[in-house]
Amino acid sequence: MIQKDEINEILEKYHKEKITIATLCSHSALNITYGAKQEGFRTLGICQTERVPYYRAFTEAKPDIFPPDIPSIEDPKDMLNEKFQEILREHNTIVVPTGSFVAYVGSKNLEENFFVPVQGNRKVLEWEGNRKKQKQWLENSGVKIPKEFKYPSDIDRLCITKFYGAKGGQGFFLAASEKDFYKEIEKRKIDPKKTKFVIQEYVLGSRLYPHMHFSPFSERGLKINDGWLEILGYDQRMESNIDELHRAGLSRKEMKKLGIEESFTVVGNRPVIPREKLQIPYYSIGKKIVEASQKLFSPGMLGAFCPETICTKDLDIYVFEISARIVAGTNIWSPTGAPEGWYIWGEPMYMGRRIAREIKLGIERGELEKVVY
Repeated sequence: MIQKDEINEILEKYHKEKITIATLCSHSALNITYGAKQEGFRTLGICQTERVPYYRAFTEAKPDIFPPDIPSIEDPKDMLNEKFQEILREHNTIVVPTGSFVAYVGSKNLEENFFVPVQGNRKVLEWEGNRKKQKQWLENSGVKIPKEFKYPSDIDRLCITKFYGAKGGQGFFLAASEKDFYKEIEKRKIDPKKTKFVIQEYVLGSRLYPHMHFSPFSERGLKINDGWLEILGYDQRMESNIDELHRAGLSRKEMKKLGIEESFTVVGNRPVIPREKLQIPYYSIGKKIVEASQKLFSPGMLGAFCPETICTKDLDIYVFEISARIVAGTNIWSPTGAPEGWYIWGEPMYMGRRIAREIKLGIERGELEKVVY
């Protein structure tokens, strides 16, 4: 694990008036770069060669420092190259991690081989990517979570099998019995002895994804110990064909006979404005998660995160996962901002801009190291 002191030494050499905000051109990059520009920062795009013309097409959100000003990359892992990291440091770069960034580069590489300051607490990447640790985090927080089954033989209800890593639901499947489980595994040609996965009860309800941000010094939102929690909006994910299969009026058994395979791969996001009474339990969930993180991996959760939830017909809220960084669903509120963001900041505030605002606050207070690792 790269030590905090090592990153602080790099940060101390940066020209604070020339800080550049960077990210991988994927996932929520336009959200991040446009928000950073609104806050007066230079931006840098780490971009794969074939994507360069497409990102250049978004004139107002295109990163300021962009190929050919810097080299393009062929594979996201190329950013681990020491020469490329040196280029990033020369531009006084702070990198904003995203789901694509973590999935393609790997949390271990970011923890051990990426010597560029990253917005937030990079310790959280291990707790997000390791499903056993994530479960420990959720259990310690005291939030409601779906039941998990250690072995396929334990399955006694409808369950969803999820694989490790931030891959947008790719490969997830439903099974109501051990027999169902092994049929799906065989169909996908997966060796369950070599693949990490978790079997989780499939809770029925409405999926809600709150966009949360924790700051040690914003003084806006819900006060928690030495910081403040904000909710800046909500979304719901559109998951390939699983969201549309109900329209066919077929049972799962009939779908199987027709050779229709359910898919949970995320293809987009919808805006959601929950009932106002739900804002209170959602803030409570965020508070519990932050407090647990501060005990498990000091200084705990910093910046953007999203407890992924199901709200049942009885308004019980189950947290089935945590994304411990900006989620793609925040794109739906860029650049107008959700009502919740307006109610806290009195201006359009969405996650890409909020992250840049946090870096700006850190610079102004002379405490940038508190929100960068």
